[in-house]
Amino acid sequence: MAHLKDINDPASLRNLAVGELPLLAQELREFIIEAVATKEGHLGASLGVVELTLALHYVFNTPTDPLIWDVGHQAYGHKILTARREAFETNRQWKGISGFPAREESPYDAFGVGHSSTGVSAGLGMALAALEEGLTDATALERNHIVVVGDAAIASGMAIEGLNHAGATKANLLVILNDNQMGIDPAVGALKQHFNTLAAAASGPKTAQPQGSEQPSTSDNFFTALGFAYTGVVDGHDLPTLLNTLKALKAQKGPRLLHIKTTKGKGLPLAEADQVTYHAPGKFNVQTGQRNPKTATGPAKYQEVFGQTMLELAGMFPEIMAITPAMPTGSSLKYMMDAYPSRALDVGIAEQHAVTLAAGMAAAGKLPYCTIYSTFLQRAYDQLIHDVALQQLPVVFCIDRAGLVGQDGATHHGVFDLAFLLPVPHISIAVPSDEGQLRNLLYTAAQQHAAHKAAGTLDKMGPIAIRYPRGAGALNEWKKPFTPLAFAKGIQHKKGTKIAVVCLGPLKHPAMTAISALENQTDTAQKAQGAFGLYDMIYAKPFDQALVQEIFSQYSCVVTLEDGVIQGGFGQSLAAHFNSISQLETASKNRQPHSTQKNLQNNPPPKFVHLGIPDQFVSHGKPEVLYAQLGLDTSGLTETFRKLLDA
Repeated sequence: MAHLKDINDPASLRNLAVGELPLLAQELREFIIEAVATKEGHLGASLGVVELTLALHYVFNTPTDPLIWDVGHQAYGHKILTARREAFETNRQWKGISGFPAREESPYDAFGVGHSSTGVSAGLGMALAALEEGLTDATALERNHIVVVGDAAIASGMAIEGLNHAGATKANLLVILNDNQMGIDPAVGALKQHFNTLAAAASGPKTAQPQGSEQPSTSDNFFTALGFAYTGVVDGHDLPTLLNTLKALKAQKGPRLLHIKTTKGKGLPLAEADQVTYHAPGKFNVQTGQRNPKTATGPAKYQEVFGQTMLELAGMFPEIMAITPAMPTGSSLKYMMDAYPSRALDVGIAEQHAVTLAAGMAAAGKLPYCTIYSTFLQRAYDQLIHDVALQQLPVVFCIDRAGLVGQDGATHHGVFDLAFLLPVPHISIAVPSDEGQLRNLLYTAAQQHAAHKAAGTLDKMGPIAIRYPRGAGALNEWKKPFTPLAFAKGIQHKKGTKIAVVCLGPLKHPAMTAISALENQTDTAQKAQGAFGLYDMIYAKPFDQALVQEIFSQYSCVVTLEDGVIQGGFGQSLAAHFNSISQLETASKNRQPHSTQKNLQNNPPPKFVHLGIPDQFVSHGKPEVLYAQLGLDTSGLTETFRKLLDA
């Protein structure tokens, strides 16, 4: 009898007898549970597709038959079976394997998948390429292209666009709908209800129907209407049935869809019972499934502050509504959703829809807070520009997971939002450096809306973006009475004479520690005392022009510090502003050669040093490790500031 330790790749798996596979499924499930219990990671989704994973690699000739996992956190079993079992202990760790399929990591990872709903389009692209290749190489026409779409990814607009195209082609494409009724949170929307109807029709007894009604049927459904040959609904944990069904589908050609029902977290009772928590539960006891207790000491998470603050604001401002695309628990909007279910909505994995839905609410006089992860806002950039900013609609974008998020890696880091938001007209961008500022910025937005409404100028307010990181903040006490923050005003924490450290966001805190260290170290104290100025800009757009003018005129070196990309980011926008006003002052001085007015030309221009995320995709690892690698932790900043002191 073969064991998991004997399976090094799918070729060795295919040498087994069918009767040996159930034991292998049990061992694979236990391996995943033990690995995630000790190293953390995504759990429920991969447990739910253990049987499917084995069946796919057993029946199909992977990697010649490309296999795409959509969403990628279903793929732990796939990775373990494709020569990465021994490396799996490094999953999601710095210099370890990725938690998602990655083309550079293995030929079995046909397509990199971190964001959802891309699989059908990618698989179709490969299948259409094979049709062209088949004009000169008939073996290409035998290639199967398999896409597993799970965790509610099928309801996203991009997935439906791909299905719509694929159904009108002759592409040899097999889409497997892993219907577990879940995303990270429970799935929402009419498609979920339709899938339930299909499942009931496939498994339930035929009963007499009232006159004029019809028995639910799987023969005509959403997928057949799009041109797919539909098979379903099949129990995704019934390995013999899965094997037989996949063998039959392998013999067919053209676009076809297999609808399977699975249980997210299958095989771990607590994960089956609490599928939201056990999507990514952290460390837990392997035998019992109980999560390791966490101490409640220290600062609160930004997400907790956001959720509790939104609940308060909803009670104070009846115009407030809120939207999240499939992240109610992760964002903590769940608090408001529970208290005000008609005003706080989960729209599913539908970022474009979420943003334009918010625009419609704003056009109707409401104040929508659209809470969305930074990396997912990238998917709704056109809607942000065309539907919100162009019309100057008052939508508050609560941009969660800004900066380096850690172990999910390059697909999930929130480092591009500043660079793509800064050029957009009419938008204001605020970046709190602690959770108290976050709370007050959320409140300030509501106050601004109320003031504009009273003045009849809502059409002039425009959108506001408030970006903040994942995880714990910096304050031991954040829940204080609301204080409105002055619009486009920064804070001078420390005045200096030589080097201005101009911060945007929470990297202010390691910068403060680094400056303090230099001022107190024996070898640097004399130079450092009084040399450094420290500024918290709060607003990236519009920034505090009076404060910036003061900085430009008083320091020979300006260091900008942000947790977004340097290229096109806040620091470069500040330097561009300096160049712009310098050119204007030069032109003015040339027109008035005898003017004695003090301006920037009286002083040599400051040297700019931009610190942030370099021009590269940052890999996965714990945030503190990643910031250290980039020199953006206390130690790295101390060394950078030391060199600038000596310059």
